[in-house]
Amino acid sequence: MSVTVIRPGLASTFQDCGRHGHQHLGIPVGGAMDLRAHQLANLIAGNTRDLATLEITLLGPTLRFDAPAIIAMAGADLSPTLNGIPVPLGRPLVVRAGETLSFGERRNGVRCYLAWNGGIDLPPVMGSQSTWLRGQLGGYQGRALAKGDELPLVTQLKEEGLDSLSDDLDSMSIYLPATLANNPRERLRVMRGPHTALFTDESIRALLNNPFRIAKESDRMGYRLQGPSLHLKENRQLLSEGATFGSIQVPSDGQPIVLMADRQSIGGYPKIGHVATVDLPHLAQKMPGEEVWFEEISLAQAQQLDNLREQALGRLAASLEPMRRRMAKCMMQATAAM
Repeated sequence: MSVTVIRPGLASTFQDCGRHGHQHLGIPVGGAMDLRAHQLANLIAGNTRDLATLEITLLGPTLRFDAPAIIAMAGADLSPTLNGIPVPLGRPLVVRAGETLSFGERRNGVRCYLAWNGGIDLPPVMGSQSTWLRGQLGGYQGRALAKGDELPLVTQLKEEGLDSLSDDLDSMSIYLPATLANNPRERLRVMRGPHTALFTDESIRALLNNPFRIAKESDRMGYRLQGPSLHLKENRQLLSEGATFGSIQVPSDGQPIVLMADRQSIGGYPKIGHVATVDLPHLAQKMPGEEVWFEEISLAQAQQLDNLREQALGRLAASLEPMRRRMAKCMMQATAAM
């Protein structure tokens, strides 16, 4: 009852919503770079939002299913196929034993999230199944997937009735709230922070009125941006403080860095602003070489946007309850037959 890795892809790691509460020990939060897509894939697969999904970056893996399963994908469109037949994102899919899931040409985005109903049996480390590659911690043996890996499924489907299950799931409608739709923004919304006033007015205007290019050195820890140099009014030392997802740090060379999922636990560089949480998925789906623009919003506006997103996720989860009941019925039949 497992999934075999035929080809691992470029960087396929298991991620959930992060490893919280351990930054004081030097352990980063980590988790999915695009939490929106991660949570969508989980909900559509019949899971809670926080179950670990496979974060697939640019070049996807080839996976052979040795047992039937229900899966769902969200995020980047990397041309997924099942036994060579194209399959959609954002829909539950019934996979039979012996079938192979593959990925092809990138159509948009960078990261696709693959969820299994019930998830993959991974031991939690410090309360999370997320992979921290630098620390070789969590996920599947603390690393990216490799050829020959066998991923144990938690949930077992009954072999009989798969066609009926697939037909029932196909007939069910999924209404995705506009707040959760994958609509790339022209400008990422940013808030001022306690360090913003330390920067020159020219630097603040430069941040909000010029494009910045994502440098090739960018990774899950931080996106390095190339553009106008940003400068402090005067040189000064700052105490190190906790690092947060979306903070825009500015080191001495004046080129900003947006801290991402695997950010360090603390940092002492001044922060000119913070990307609103609701827009971090848009940034996570951009590639090196692409440009980003920023626009300013208030903290209250950012909080309102975050609340609207949470409400939309709640409505989506409630609307998918009939789908979850249909899946659970199949799982209970499988359990009873064991």
